[in-house]
Amino acid sequence: MELAKITTRGQLTLPIEIRKRLKVREGDKVVFVEENGRIIVENAAKLAFAQIQEAFQGEAERLGLETEQDVVDMVKEIRHKVKNNENYA
Repeated sequence: MELAKITTRGQLTLPIEIRKRLKVREGDKVVFVEENGRIIVENAAKLAFAQIQEAFQGEAERLGLETEQDVVDMVKEIRHKVKNNENYA
């Protein structure tokens, strides 16, 4: 268990072990999430990435993308069409 003191300005310093576990460093952002009456501190970037992954779940299959090369090929095709002012949708 780690302990942090709140300053008169409402600030606190996350203990080093907590920063390591959250994988945050100076300048990074954390988010406070309430779950079941408890406040949870999360790495904001990692939480956002997880939410994006969830939102796009199944899209690769829908687009017929099975490998990393499929993604690279799709990006090249879109770039070519944009360069030539073609509709890529």
